[in-house]
Amino acid sequence: MSSIGTVQAQSDEKGVVIDRIIAKVDDYIVLKSELDRAYLEFLSRGELSQGNAKCQILESLVINKMMVAKAEIDSIYVLDVEVESNLDRRMSYFIQQIGSEEKLEEIYNKSIEEFKAELFDQIKEQMIVQKMQGTIGEDVSVTPAEVKKFYNQIPADSLPYFSTEVTIGQIVKVPDVNDDRKAEIKQQLIDFKKRIQNGENFGQLAKKYSQDPGSASNGGELGFFKRGELAPEFEAAALSMKPGEISRPVETQFGIHLIQLIERRGNTYNSRHILIIPQPSVNDIDDAKNYLDSLRTAVLVDSIRFEVLAKEHSDDQITSGNGGFFSDATGAMRVSVEELDPTLFFTIDTMAVGTITKPMEFRMADGTDAVRIIMYKERVAPHQANLLEDYQKIRAATVANKRNQIMSKWFKDAQGEVYIHVDPEYEYCRILIN
Repeated sequence: MSSIGTVQAQSDEKGVVIDRIIAKVDDYIVLKSELDRAYLEFLSRGELSQGNAKCQILESLVINKMMVAKAEIDSIYVLDVEVESNLDRRMSYFIQQIGSEEKLEEIYNKSIEEFKAELFDQIKEQMIVQKMQGTIGEDVSVTPAEVKKFYNQIPADSLPYFSTEVTIGQIVKVPDVNDDRKAEIKQQLIDFKKRIQNGENFGQLAKKYSQDPGSASNGGELGFFKRGELAPEFEAAALSMKPGEISRPVETQFGIHLIQLIERRGNTYNSRHILIIPQPSVNDIDDAKNYLDSLRTAVLVDSIRFEVLAKEHSDDQITSGNGGFFSDATGAMRVSVEELDPTLFFTIDTMAVGTITKPMEFRMADGTDAVRIIMYKERVAPHQANLLEDYQKIRAATVANKRNQIMSKWFKDAQGEVYIHVDPEYEYCRILIN
């Protein structure tokens, strides 16, 4: 048995070791399962690394625990209300991906509150680490010479083999809902306001009618947010009221809201809302298709660059900054076909390189119904990593390596302030050696 300890679960018949502590930093531990999981994720991403990748990952995990311990010493905190807000946003995203809160709870056999309780400490630790990292190793840059040197130091048999990669872009148009439908929704929310003023409960109406999956089950309550974190129209309305007051209908990019301010604490505030999301009519969708068809013609006939039109006209904030093109985790605008959304994969599978689709309806990641055109710009056959074809990926790996070196130096300089012990099994990693 390791000298650093084990984590055990008891069955009816005997003790069963289900995990093992492999590192300890003050009261914070690293489990073997954490290292194994992180290493498998590293391998699945096909990332570039110099030296022993598992040792580098273990050092990174120990450094994270050390940053949390050091943050405690330096009185650097993350408020619980900030963690709650982060969790609310994550749960809202998960619910949108699954389809409904009920379906999520059914699949995992857990309530939303149980999910949040399980994730709370993990998310809080992540946020503290991010806060500490903000003061360590930020603004790291590398020169082309450093990128080339990093690449040349990687053994040839350690270079990853990349599967087929593609460069594809999109221009997205969210259909504009006609004014008559918006007027109907606003009147519905005005009626809700009157019902609340006549004694009905805001929270009960939110549970029944709000289309915000992240807050409806909680009576529409959003939790505390700082200024600038919510839609500006929402924030302006909420902060213009006294606690308990209810707004008139407020339109944002997410829909139309009825808002009640619950409480203000300095620069943070808690509010609840009823959200109704206007659904476009068939005519609204046709208008969006016609608009995108005109942009497609501008590229094919008038030779206007797809990237320029995407930056100016696409409603998808994630890709528009890249000229409409998708990117991988390193920021490279060539994406492995294995990482593509199935819908995108099967779409380009029927296309020739250099072509653009007709406008197609689809659903965005946040659940919004939209229309898009897709450009298939490039296809790169499977190959071993090289500077010519994979410069962006290698540059990202060089930046990460340089940042890790800075973090390692910080780790060596600060390790005297906390208790650190690593399982003797990992002595070969030399994590504590200056």
